[in-house]
Amino acid sequence: MSTADPAHHLRELARLRRVKDRIDREFARPLDVEALARGAHMSAGHLSRAFKGAYGESPYSYLMTRRIERAMALLRRGDLSVTEVCFAVGCSSLGTFSTRFTELVGMPPSAYRREAARATEGMPSCVVSQVTRPVRNREAPGPGRR
Repeated sequence: MSTADPAHHLRELARLRRVKDRIDREFARPLDVEALARGAHMSAGHLSRAFKGAYGESPYSYLMTRRIERAMALLRRGDLSVTEVCFAVGCSSLGTFSTRFTELVGMPPSAYRREAARATEGMPSCVVSQVTRPVRNREAPGPGRR
């Protein structure tokens, strides 16, 4: 993002914030970078570069993080199957959902559901949300890296 014109820079940051807010609100709807870019009156490439510059990750990565956060909450509840959770959070591919979940959380969704139910039993929901927040950008500890 060029900072030569401060007014233009601020307008672009405001548009990026609206995109981020839209992802936060509509994560369970069918969203893709092209649709987000159209809504912000940008090209998909420009949106991706500017969003990553402003927030440190691509719009797609941010969207998937929001979906995985919601999926974690649904899996902790324990009343939906992994497939039902996948579709409830807006993912259309169980394979992609499971892969991204594992990257962010460090374990597959089915294992997370088993572990989280035991580990968070009796905790207030506000504490559960904080301690179970996924790590972004593939920083989740893998086996033996704790």
